Amino acid sequence: MIELLPLLLFAFAFIILLVGYPVAFALAGSGLLFALIGYMTGTFDSVFLEAIPNRIQGILSNELLIAIPLFVFMGVMLEKSKIAEELLDTMGQVFGGKPGGLGLSVLIVGMLLAASTGIVGATVVTMGLLALPTMLKRGYSPQVATGVICASGTLGQIIPPSIVLVLLGDVISSAYQQAQLDQGIFAPESVTVGDLFLGALIPGILLVGLYALYIIIIALVAPNKVPPIPEDERKVSRELWMQVLTVLIPPIGLIVLVLGSILGGIATPTEAASVGSVGAIVLAKFKKTLNFSVLQQVLRSTTEVTAMVFMILIGASIFSLVFRGFGGDDLVRDFLTNLPGGMFSALFLVMLVMFLLGFFLDFIEITFVVIPIVAPILLSMGIDPIWLGIMIALNLQTSFLTPPFGFSLFYLRGVAPDSVSTPQIYRGVIPFIAIQIVVIGLLAYYPSLATWLPNLVYG
Repeated sequence: MIELLPLLLFAFAFIILLVGYPVAFALAGSGLLFALIGYMTGTFDSVFLEAIPNRIQGILSNELLIAIPLFVFMGVMLEKSKIAEELLDTMGQVFGGKPGGLGLSVLIVGMLLAASTGIVGATVVTMGLLALPTMLKRGYSPQVATGVICASGTLGQIIPPSIVLVLLGDVISSAYQQAQLDQGIFAPESVTVGDLFLGALIPGILLVGLYALYIIIIALVAPNKVPPIPEDERKVSRELWMQVLTVLIPPIGLIVLVLGSILGGIATPTEAASVGSVGAIVLAKFKKTLNFSVLQQVLRSTTEVTAMVFMILIGASIFSLVFRGFGGDDLVRDFLTNLPGGMFSALFLVMLVMFLLGFFLDFIEITFVVIPIVAPILLSMGIDPIWLGIMIALNLQTSFLTPPFGFSLFYLRGVAPDSVSTPQIYRGVIPFIAIQIVVIGLLAYYPSLATWLPNLVYG
């Protein structure tokens, strides 16, 4: 019975989550409840409870995690100051003269917005409100329009700079060091957020390129599904290119500045995120969209997201400590290492479980609860930490797209007009899910897609 306590703890927490309790309190509450039961029955060592204050202090003093509110502020400021709206209008004018051009514009703007926010829900909702009515008005097929918006919105999982990769970088680094200590290496190496950013570049660009190729194929095969913008609504070349210079270059320059300073080792992720936040304020002021009301909305959204992330992180830390106190990590390690097929079977099973959990839990919960348990085990089997991090990001991105429970589908359904049916949204994302699976397969077969660039830059 004692050996089953870790499994009962996990099952109990999952049921509480399905009932609808807030994630942070469900994780912390279930952990503390089982710890109390274990302490009273003599099956739980109180030293793990005594470690909770130190763990929380470690979270609050982690300088890397300060990058989260700063990146969120940067993304929300770009969104609330209508820079995203201007980007969409400009890119629509640039590409809109050809069939599929508006779809490509939505993909590019969605990629930029996803990279700056890193929050799937925010990007999908924003693009759904801005782009979906325009695409439908231009005669786009509802399936194509909704598919492009959902797919581009989930790019925040893999396109740097992204808070997803920041969180993954912190957790994977700790797991990698733990795996090395378990193997008797007492001067463990570390994995940085910059490593994950570099590792995500090639898979991310490949993914966006295949998305764009799919839209181009539709434009060639069925142009009536992705018609061009009428000629009388297009701007003349000189006016258009001036608009491109003033609208497109500044936000792209800001993202390149933030990402380049991290990858070049000039600034830490936290320092680069602070530069990005200030840059977003400057852009909003330059666009004359910055006022007290906008600033208030941005600060409120940033505070809400930051509070959510840190409360979940604290709750997940308590849950993980109690899970380890019951010997749960040893139970998982013995199960994965004894699977027939070795490393491949263990990795496949973990990815499958994460994919299914992605239907019910956001990436933050999965990152803080599941990855700290399984990642040290997988890394001790010889799996590259950068490759593992990118595989997890792509896997969760696919999960968030997959019917019937994908998060991005629910987000878009909430803002889509009644004329767009739920089955149309489901059918629209299927080709993009297939593309995701192709990229995951390529990354699994060619790990160098994720590891080559970090090894080249950092040796």
